[in-house]
Amino acid sequence: MDTRFELINRCSTYEELLHDLESILSNEDLFFGHGTGNAMDESMAIIMFLSESADTLQEGELKTATHEDLLEKAKEILYQRIVESKPLPYITHEAYFCGKKFYVDERVLIPRSPIAELINNRFEPWLNSNSLKRILEIGTGSGCIALSIAEALSHIEVVATDVSSDAIDVALRNTKALGLGNRVEIIESDLFENVNGVFDLIITNPPYVPSKIMSDLPNEYLHEPSLALAAGDNGLDFIYRILHDAPPFLSDNGIVIIEAGVASENMEKEFNMPFVWIDFEKGGEGVALIEASHLKKTD
Repeated sequence: MDTRFELINRCSTYEELLHDLESILSNEDLFFGHGTGNAMDESMAIIMFLSESADTLQEGELKTATHEDLLEKAKEILYQRIVESKPLPYITHEAYFCGKKFYVDERVLIPRSPIAELINNRFEPWLNSNSLKRILEIGTGSGCIALSIAEALSHIEVVATDVSSDAIDVALRNTKALGLGNRVEIIESDLFENVNGVFDLIITNPPYVPSKIMSDLPNEYLHEPSLALAAGDNGLDFIYRILHDAPPFLSDNGIVIIEAGVASENMEKEFNMPFVWIDFEKGGEGVALIEASHLKKTD
């Protein structure tokens, strides 16, 4: 084991372990952004995993004594996180989205979309959630968006697709764990290829990273499936197909919500459409809304 981590051996409580984890992580050249934003938050996430807690440990809980096996696990996590540059959720196989825990591994992206805020707000004030009956998610990955929608809006039918059979396996695992198999249909499909019917909302966080940015991403991103990130020279390879192919699958008053991330500016320039860019109170940007009527005019 790397000698940098031997500091951990002295920790007799979770509080001491939390302090030393933060100290070690802060002194390394790491990228934070796969569920945590800094060394302090990531240290608490490690503590939560080791203590099997779903919530941040409070002052009294941090006084709990550690033991040798737990400290060894902490050092193993540090090794993978620092030496291998592996994002923490791929080490713990746990990621949180809309307040729920999802299983993740390197077959799917780590959930981190600002779309979570939309779901928590039941899409209001942008949409009247009571008018939604059928929702399609394109590129579901772990299933976090589709499954969170199903939990937030119990009256609607949700269909979710992904082109990756590996991602479908992960999404089905999460569907079963959340007991939503009777409410969410998971389909292996290249975008709309195997989709039937019309939807009141099509929502998608597709690949949108341009080639140049892909080559400059931090090492942590190398663990994520490039299929779910890379989108050609301008980041629009999949966005173009989705906007072009969506109209037949939208109800007359249907809406498309699409996360374009770093390709947002390119999307605005490329498409002559009245996109509504959503503002988020809790941070995040690059998510646009477009009405079916505007898409069908260009079809």
